[in-house]
Amino acid sequence: MSLLLSSYPLQSLTKSNRWFPVRTGSKPVCLALTRAQTSGGDQEENVVIVGAGIGGLATAVSLHRLGIRSVVLEQAESLRTGGTSLTLFKNGWRVLDAISVGPQLRTQFLEIEGMVVKNEEGSELRSFKFKDEDQSQEVRAVERRVLLETLASQLPPQAIRFSSKLESIQSNANGDTLLQLGDGTRLLAKIVIGCDGTRSKVATWMGFSEPKYVGHCAFRGLGYYPNGQPFQKRVNYIYGRGLRAGYVPVSATKVYWFICFNSPSLGPKITDPAILKKQAKEMVSTWPEDLQNLIDSTPDETISRTPLVDRWLWPGIAPPASKGRVVLVGDAWHPMTPNLGQGACCALEDSVVLANKLASSINGGNESVEAAMESYGSERWSRAFPLTVRANLVGALLQWDNPLVCSIRNNIVIPKLVKLGPMLEHTNFECEPLYDGSKI
Repeated sequence: MSLLLSSYPLQSLTKSNRWFPVRTGSKPVCLALTRAQTSGGDQEENVVIVGAGIGGLATAVSLHRLGIRSVVLEQAESLRTGGTSLTLFKNGWRVLDAISVGPQLRTQFLEIEGMVVKNEEGSELRSFKFKDEDQSQEVRAVERRVLLETLASQLPPQAIRFSSKLESIQSNANGDTLLQLGDGTRLLAKIVIGCDGTRSKVATWMGFSEPKYVGHCAFRGLGYYPNGQPFQKRVNYIYGRGLRAGYVPVSATKVYWFICFNSPSLGPKITDPAILKKQAKEMVSTWPEDLQNLIDSTPDETISRTPLVDRWLWPGIAPPASKGRVVLVGDAWHPMTPNLGQGACCALEDSVVLANKLASSINGGNESVEAAMESYGSERWSRAFPLTVRANLVGALLQWDNPLVCSIRNNIVIPKLVKLGPMLEHTNFECEPLYDGSKI
């Protein structure tokens, strides 16, 4: 798939040929039909999304489904399709269905039937079937590249502006936001949606602290079996002392794997994939042979090592999700560790909730855009904050290296006390299909 790199001609905020006022308390601010040049030469845009990751593209597609056009700024020269895969539970799939890309993705990825937990010697501690716990559950590992390309394909031509690195942000007296790009371009935006990940410049401008390193890192890779991968359709977890691993089939030929290990500091940054692969293998050299073979079957270029970080949105301490007509989505706002498999799912949820609230405001609802963003922040905070904390605590428990604690975990907690149903309650999320009401 190829996306043109030239700028996006915003013909209108919505597909219908109308003006929609944005109420800002004192007087309406109209979102103009066409891109204009200010007297100072700045380009005017109605809705600007910073970042073409999962959250940014899903937000753009959600707005597009509701008849609202946006321009997506991406600092890279093309979609950042690196990385391996991510696991989506039923809440993620409900969002993808709501924006009409679920069916297209399902045909490419296996549905995972359950999970099995083993110790480092390979002995099974517990196994579950997802449908036994929840008939509506749906779990699939999805290649990040395919998800991004699928979302991007739903947008109008030239909706994504590549090589557009955000350098600085300023707000003016009218509530508009001036975005200065690395190439010298200046955009004056009515609405800005920050989807620029854990190192978000938008979040920094809004007063958020840097995400905090949680004390462990992860190797990740995507094994490739050209003649067909040999694994059952289930998530496999292996728990050791201060070390754990997992792997899950993605498709008929690919299998995602990770190794999570304790590290008091980040250590030197290593980008050579051959060295990373060697380190990963050495770390689990005495573990089950299946894992060893999987790492051997992994192309070097898919292997990465990343620190795990999160940000706890303490009430009364963390800034709100929006500032004026600037708002955050996904990792830019609430980065979380991957221990619950909810980072991408939560970003997808953010996208449809925000799009619905903005569309209601823009299309003549009772709330101003600022109020719609505040409503989004309040609703999503009560969802994201507990998930972030829970993911952190689960990771801390699983990364214990105390022999006694690990023995209790493996012999009592996992085999006898853990119930999968309550553990997956956070995947419950209702989401209606998005459509442009102005066409009805």
